[in-house]
Order: sequence, then structure tokens, then C-alpha cells
Amino acid sequence: MQPRNMSMSGVVDLAAVKAAQEAKAKAEQARAEAARQGGGAAGAAISPASLVIEVDEAGFERDVLQRSTEVPVVIDFWAEWCEPCKQLGPLLERLAQEYNGRFLLAKIDVDANQMLMQQFGVQGIPAVFAVVAGQALPLFQGAAPEAQIRQTLDQLIQVGEERFGLTGLVVDGDAQGEQAPAAPEVPAGPYDALLEAAVQALDAGDLAGAVQAYRNVLSDDPANTEAKLGLAQAELLQRVQGLDAQVVRKDAADRPTDVQAQIAAADLDLVGGHVEDAFGRLVDTVQRTAGDDRDAARVRLLELFEVVGGEDPRVTSARTALARVLF
Repeated sequence: MQPRNMSMSGVVDLAAVKAAQEAKAKAEQARAEAARQGGGAAGAAISPASLVIEVDEAGFERDVLQRSTEVPVVIDFWAEWCEPCKQLGPLLERLAQEYNGRFLLAKIDVDANQMLMQQFGVQGIPAVFAVVAGQALPLFQGAAPEAQIRQTLDQLIQVGEERFGLTGLVVDGDAQGEQAPAAPEVPAGPYDALLEAAVQALDAGDLAGAVQAYRNVLSDDPANTEAKLGLAQAELLQRVQGLDAQVVRKDAADRPTDVQAQIAAADLDLVGGHVEDAFGRLVDTVQRTAGDDRDAARVRLLELFEVVGGEDPRVTSARTALARVLF
């Protein structure tokens, strides 16, 4: 089973803004429904034992992709013969219980699920990934220290909450002899209507309308994370709309010193999911140019960083490479 709508092998999910809005709307609707019914839980409570699940290829879409619209899903790739896995696995399971529904732990036996291992590009185990609103993110490989794992999980949960509105799962307190706390009702944000208008414009293919809607949000709230991400992605789609990919790539290959040809090819690289290629192309262009040409390549690279997201390790690596060629 081929996972869909995921950042596999560096693919950038350009439906991320839509996924974020849908996930956020779903969480808000669930909270509102629970409040109307006199409860605080956003959806049915689950048992603490359900915070750790075994996943195979047949159930991947249901157990990981669909659940990732409710809660970040952390994936532990392991095998029975792997000694470091025997150290990391119990630690992740303990943390899943401790975090009490803020993430779901999915354990995948690589011996029984070779296809999933290949699709995620797992080179060695243990390897830990996350899926958030349908997007896959590499977290770490090997038996990392607990403090590092906690920091990574905290960052993952923060991204899930701020970018995708994922508020986690409600855990049934009865199984532990206590009542699950009621979650407070969260009112809709002041820019939700404008953000929804942008998503609807994207769905309708109105890229100019989507760009304008995101700019309207940012004019009042320049730090709005969803609007910044949405604007960067909508502008990228607008730039590549109507381009002949074959012509653009031939121009870039034939004219390696043509900055605009390299910029256009980098845009196509990113849309096609070749993140490292897009970043590397522009870093190389910055290195071998000067003046306005260099600045144009640098600015476009920074714009592509916004599309991928500053927390992505590929962005961190490319920022370091850019600093080396600039200074």
C-alpha cells in the first residue's frame, strides 16, 4: 500500500495548507460538539493501552495517515534482532503513556513490512519518523538519549498544534482510576474566515485569490504561521503554473550561469519533491554569481525555505551551506 499525501523521499506536500485547515477545523468542530453535549473531550476517549499500536502495510492508511489528522503519529521502525531497538522501544512506549495522548506511537516491524521501510527511506534501525496531518518527518535514528527524545517530541507537538491545530487524543482516565480532565473550549481565531477563503481559492485553482487572501491576513498579523506558509506555497504554485518542465530543465542545463533559468528549475525541483536538488541548485548559483544575480538566487532560496518550513532538517542544512558560500 502506497502512502498518499506524504513527504516521502523529500516530497513537499503542497496540500499542506489545506490539510492544516481541515485538521484545525475538525478539531474545533469536535470541541464545539463536545461542549454542546456537556463534555470536554474532543471525540471519544481512548484507553492508555491504545496510545501504542502495532502497524502493518495493510493498516497504514487507517492507523497512521488518518490518525495523523487528529494527533502527531510517531513511528518506531524496529526488528526483533535489533539490540538498540530493545532499548529505544520501551522508552518510547513509556513516553507515549507519559505524554497522555499528545502523540500516538506506531511500531512497525521492518522484517514484516519491507515496503514501508523502503518508502520511508530507512537506512538503519531503530529509526523514528513522525506523520503530522499526512506529512512524514524524519526525527532521529538510533537509540537517542531520553532528553533529546523529549526535546524532539516537544517540538513535534508544538508544530502539530501551531501549524495544524492538532490538540491530541483524550485518554480515558477511568483505566487509571481518575477522570480525564475537560479540555477548555477554544474559540475560532480572528483570521479563520480569511484562511478558509484562501484554502477555497486554492481548491478552485484561483492562485491569485489565494495569494491575496494570505496577504490580507499577514497585513494585520505578520507573524501568522499558517498564512506565511500558505503564501509561500501559493506563490510557488503561481510561479510554476503554465511552465513547460522539459523546456525549463533544458534551459537550466544548457545555461548554468543563467540565474533566472536556475531559479525556475529550482521552483520545479521543489514542486516535484526534489528538495535537496532545489536547495543545492540555488546554493551553487549563489556561490558562482555576484551582485544582483547573487541576491536574486539568495532571495529565492529563502522563499523556498518558507515553503518547506524552518523546522525541516533539510532547511537547516541548506542554511549552513548558504552561509558558507556567502561568508
